[in-house]
Amino acid sequence: MVSKELIVDPDSIDFDRVLADIHQIRKYNPQRFEMEQLTAIVYEDPQNVTCVGYKDVSHEEFWIRGHMPGMPLMPGVVMLEAVAQVCCYAAHKYKLLGDSIVGFGGLDDVRFREPVRPGDRLVVMCKLLKLRKPYLLVCHFQGLVGRKLVVEGQLKGIPIPVDALHR
Repeated sequence: MVSKELIVDPDSIDFDRVLADIHQIRKYNPQRFEMEQLTAIVYEDPQNVTCVGYKDVSHEEFWIRGHMPGMPLMPGVVMLEAVAQVCCYAAHKYKLLGDSIVGFGGLDDVRFREPVRPGDRLVVMCKLLKLRKPYLLVCHFQGLVGRKLVVEGQLKGIPIPVDALHR
């Protein structure tokens, strides 16, 4: 067990009780194909705006061949994408930034503590710290493999002007 206080005690989560599978996640998140970095959502606390999901890291991930040959390690940016997708799921489900698609606005105090490898389950927890509707949300996040903290930090989400991008 890590000495740091976790957002949610993993022992309190029933990982066999999936609240949202990939099909339900797709109702809220726009990512598809190799950019889908969530397998399931297994915990939601709407009152405290806390969410836990996981990514089962397969031996078929798009990054394995090149990062790194003979020693595949999940890239930090892909871990952060999984984090963003858990935060995005909660933001869209609870309409934290209205109907806007939520995009990366920034990252603070990110620390990578341990590697994530094919065969691992990366459990991602996020908790809303600050909301300035409809402009910004800030979430604290932690990623675990087993009982080990592998990544942590803060993520800022901002609305993406989808209409402007389609022009």
